[in-house]
Amino acid sequence: MNQGKTIFSQILDFLSKHKFRQCVDLYNGNYRVRSFTCFDQFLCMAFAQLTYRESLRDIECCLRAMREKLYHMGIRGKISRSTLAYANENRDWRIYCDFAQILIHEARQLYANEDFGLELDETVYALDSSTIDLCLSVFPWAHFRKTKSAIKLHTLLDLRGNIPSFVAITDGKVHDVNILDVLMPEPGAIYVMDKAYLDFERLYTLHQCSAFFVTRAKINTALKRLYSKPVDKSTGIRCDQVVVLTGFYAKKDYPEKLRRVKFLDPDNGKRLVFLTNQFSFPAETIAALYKCRWQVELFFKWIKQHLRIKAFYGTSENAVKTQIWIAISVYVLVAIIKKRLKTDLSLYTILQIFSITLFEKMPILQAFTDDAYKNTITSGHIQLNLFDS
Repeated sequence: MNQGKTIFSQILDFLSKHKFRQCVDLYNGNYRVRSFTCFDQFLCMAFAQLTYRESLRDIECCLRAMREKLYHMGIRGKISRSTLAYANENRDWRIYCDFAQILIHEARQLYANEDFGLELDETVYALDSSTIDLCLSVFPWAHFRKTKSAIKLHTLLDLRGNIPSFVAITDGKVHDVNILDVLMPEPGAIYVMDKAYLDFERLYTLHQCSAFFVTRAKINTALKRLYSKPVDKSTGIRCDQVVVLTGFYAKKDYPEKLRRVKFLDPDNGKRLVFLTNQFSFPAETIAALYKCRWQVELFFKWIKQHLRIKAFYGTSENAVKTQIWIAISVYVLVAIIKKRLKTDLSLYTILQIFSITLFEKMPILQAFTDDAYKNTITSGHIQLNLFDS
């Protein structure tokens, strides 16, 4: 029932303010803060993500224009770009990291039974990273190359609902494979990775933790075939073999048997060689699992196009990480709202509707069902067929 609340206020109803306060108290975030609290900061930054604000001045102008509605939106502190800039620079980014993890846990429970194209009971993760280029003179702390800076967004994506279950933000020089050292392997889960993560010592750690992996072999990976299984070549599978590593260091790092599946992609004629420690699935399922890894690429493309993580409101490491974690929180929050309200609209469409209705006083479901708003969205923006479900 609508009680005269704005759309933004109704969005906040899906957040646990008590758990947010616990995150703030853990890092003493509101120490000696008189007016502009961590929650005010979170709301301003979430507003910027939902409405595509370009700068702190942009955020300040838009919110001050709606100052009569700010109290009802939950914002109690006075809005100024200097105050927001100071908060981004000094409030511990781990507050928003921990709160994002709370939202991620909730979203994963909601999407636990979501279909991702394969009828598997196991949890399937896609692991990859995306590089965000930065200016060396403005972000000197983000080490990458001699002429430019960059940060990397390492993401472990739960394919049921495309929810990021693990995110690590590092400078651009950190190699992808190092993230395997900080992952906590989940027994029985399947980790799908490209060949940048081909490190047999780290993969053996996954194997010892009773987790499964699917990755690609490199050209120079030395393997010895023990025996082959019969395959149906009409499916694109060229061979299904049990192999062992023959390299001196490789076989010391991974002394167990591996499974090698060769696949000819009918779309582009490319030959792919997969390595896995999963021996019970059909070879076609192994190839299909690796194809599902593309969902993490779509995730990176989606958040870069529709959230503010390529242009930053602050230049310090704390400000950048704060903005990225709040952006991830907004993404997961929209996914939670989609599931809670049982709407078939894509995340893109929901974000576009929110961007023009945040200050409207109407039931939130009405914004999703009113044809007038749908027509406004689809006529003013190009609809992308990403994350439609």
